[in-house]
Amino acid sequence: MVMPENTAGIPLPVLESGFDFNPWEENWVLEETPELMAILQQIEPVSSNSGSDESNRVLTNRVQVEPDERKKRRMISNRESARRSRLRKQKHLEDLRNQVNRLRTENREITNRFGSISQHLHLVRRENDRLLSESAVLRQRLSFFRRILVLRQVQQVYGLNPQNPPLIL
Repeated sequence: MVMPENTAGIPLPVLESGFDFNPWEENWVLEETPELMAILQQIEPVSSNSGSDESNRVLTNRVQVEPDERKKRRMISNRESARRSRLRKQKHLEDLRNQVNRLRTENREITNRFGSISQHLHLVRRENDRLLSESAVLRQRLSFFRRILVLRQVQQVYGLNPQNPPLIL
């Protein structure tokens, strides 16, 4: 590779295209090629802070990118961002619908279980009431039989005649 010298005597690299690469020379101009434009669109623009009419334009490596190009890139970026936002919203809504369906199913199952338990509770209470009534009747009968038993024991001890029972105490 032949290295041409610049004005300071430092050799400069020769690019494959064959021109001397020296961006510090006054007459050096970068050609606008499609490859270069693609690379420049990927580079973050550097804005001028001069406050003049030139501040509306972005300068990158001495190639001016028109505000329309920047506006177009921003519009494309905004559209893509809006599309992603719509997709996120759509996924969120789908997740919420799935959650609503799941909760409705769970609610229906709980309601069915509650109905079954309530019915079982009603049956248990009826059985409990029946057993309480039966218990009261059986206590009365037991009390009656105890009285009879006590009366017979008294008769046996005193030898009383069953034909003439004593008065019940």
